[in-house]
Amino acid sequence: MKLKFQLLTSAVLIIVGCGLLIAGFCVPPIGIIDTSILIAFGEILTFVGAIFGIDYTYKVRVLNTKEDRNDDGK
Repeated sequence: MKLKFQLLTSAVLIIVGCGLLIAGFCVPPIGIIDTSILIAFGEILTFVGAIFGIDYTYKVRVLNTKEDRNDDGK
């Protein structure tokens, strides 16, 4: 359950981050949020999502390796 939540969170962060990056280039400035803020926040979310995804990948590999070793021992 925890790994599924981590995968979902990383996917959402990457999607929102990419959306903010695109919005920073496409939305005309209205004076409320500067485009540099949108781009910086989008980069941060994309980076955090990627780190969560990498961590998820290695956790799954470790769990699969442990399961394989347990199956070989039976």
